[in-house]
Amino acid sequence: MNATATIAPAGPQYMRALERANQVRLARAGLKRRVALGEVDVAAVILDCPWEADSMAVADLLMSQRRWGQTRCRKFLAQIAMSEKKTIGSMTDRQRRTLAAMLNAVPHGADQAVELSPRQYRAPVHHVPRERRAMALSR
Repeated sequence: MNATATIAPAGPQYMRALERANQVRLARAGLKRRVALGEVDVAAVILDCPWEADSMAVADLLMSQRRWGQTRCRKFLAQIAMSEKKTIGSMTDRQRRTLAAMLNAVPHGADQAVELSPRQYRAPVHHVPRERRAMALSR
């Protein structure tokens, strides 16, 4: 048998790991900056899942949008029972499509800034008796 030797790249392993971590950190910071400026749509990032967002928590991406804090993010993700710590790369295709559709339904921008009430985060209205539905709509 022929013995083959592999040549390790120069530098200790921990230095290569630090270098890779810095690349990911800088790429994520750039992505978050572009999201905050409105250059990149969060729904598109979730659907496409670029390499820099692969191991990023969903909450980190959502909170990089303007007017999105921890509370709004938590309530938004509670609608589909998704953890804030769920990574974008580990989401199923169905979860991606659901989350993107929900994000496209939420108004964006300062000119359309609408404070979402807790009522909008509740379960669909179809389980409420018709009389109570009419009362809620008349308020």
